[in-house]
Amino acid sequence: MALPKVRTRAKMWQNIQALLWILPALACLLLAPAQAEQNWPQFRGPNAAGTAEGYPLPVTWNTSDTQTVLWRTAVPGLGHSSPIIWGDRVFVATAVGDPAKASLKPGLYGDVGAADDDEAQEWRLYSFDRTSGEVIWSHTGRRGKPRIHRHTKATHANSTPATDGKHIVTFFGSEGLYCYNWDGELLWQNDFGQLDAGWFSAPEAQWGFGSSPIIHDGMVIVQCDVQEGSFVGAYDIASGREIWKTARDDYPTWGSPTIYASPDGLPAIAVNGYKHTGGYDLRSGNPIWWLSGGGDIPVPTPVTSGDLIFFTSSHGPEQPILAVRTTARGDLTEGDEAEFLPWNHRHGGGYMQTPIVYGDYLFTSKDNGVLSCYRTSTGELMFRERMPASGGFTASPVGGDGKLYFTSEMGDVVVVEAAPEFEVLAVNELGEVCMATPAISEGVIYFRTQHHLVAVGRRLESDAH
Repeated sequence: MALPKVRTRAKMWQNIQALLWILPALACLLLAPAQAEQNWPQFRGPNAAGTAEGYPLPVTWNTSDTQTVLWRTAVPGLGHSSPIIWGDRVFVATAVGDPAKASLKPGLYGDVGAADDDEAQEWRLYSFDRTSGEVIWSHTGRRGKPRIHRHTKATHANSTPATDGKHIVTFFGSEGLYCYNWDGELLWQNDFGQLDAGWFSAPEAQWGFGSSPIIHDGMVIVQCDVQEGSFVGAYDIASGREIWKTARDDYPTWGSPTIYASPDGLPAIAVNGYKHTGGYDLRSGNPIWWLSGGGDIPVPTPVTSGDLIFFTSSHGPEQPILAVRTTARGDLTEGDEAEFLPWNHRHGGGYMQTPIVYGDYLFTSKDNGVLSCYRTSTGELMFRERMPASGGFTASPVGGDGKLYFTSEMGDVVVVEAAPEFEVLAVNELGEVCMATPAISEGVIYFRTQHHLVAVGRRLESDAH
């Protein structure tokens, strides 16, 4: 039986009123992910993905053009620590020593020797204003002589900090793990002793430390693959208290851990390795799956896409690219677990650079600038081309707005279309050596060069005054 029209209209009006109340809340929910995405809280941003969407990104710029280079702030010392961003702040770690010895030796070479700068250093964390580049605060975690030498291409501050918007954690390897509050006050520090992440075949050739911490669910997670006593551990972010620590039988590596969903749907940790690439339960630190082999000095961090985790390495005879399902369990070393290992390539893996997934494609580059693109679902090679830039590549790519940015050691930034066909859109110069991975937030790319922090974007008319 039809309802009276008056009741139907009244009900309709009630529904409209309810909808008017719901729409603002719904809008907030829809906007929240895009807003949160503009924070860049760790190495390579959220979950090391390296991408930020929602804003147009620059294609070309000129270092003398204030319309595209928004600011350029000097950063003392040496550090390959990448910028991280939260809200209106940019954070960078650095090691300040004798400027006369604070040199880098970029380029494609095989010298395994250490740099000659064993004098006293100051390990500092800087907070910058994201809009102006002005220094808000700087605090020194430790002063003294380094416990470990650095490689001629490395620094005493290679690890990238991490933040959850309340705490900032920075890891200086053998010099300790430090946690600060938003105002730069030291909350706690942990000393893990000497962490020697040099080459296992030449232990006397120390290289420093490079793995970066991550923060998840109130925990700081660190991966410490070193000459002796390798481990992965979780620490309470409020106090620094050890929650769990799991020993690893592996050679030194420089990769950082990545969060993914385990087979039971709970958070897990993926780590790259040579003797032990694998996944760990975030709650307990117990291994979930593991495999061995690959390049014997793994540097790239694992990246995820859907139900796949991608690993790559390239030192020694093996240069694999490996896709592992997030449902993996047990020992996968024999490689016959097709259910968990949908595809792999024995060659083509990168040595220093963490790969990047954009859409349905995985992009990975080599030190010599050779870029390869694979279909994530099948591993099909879409292209392999050399990028036009001087010198080698150490920084990992970042992307957004349909573009990928590859920064060479000499400061050439190659902008490539994020597509299965190779197309170079531009090559821009930073004017300085650059070996740190950039960060992206709200349409601005933040480059940490040898001596500066540089913000590149497009100045709005409202900012011109």
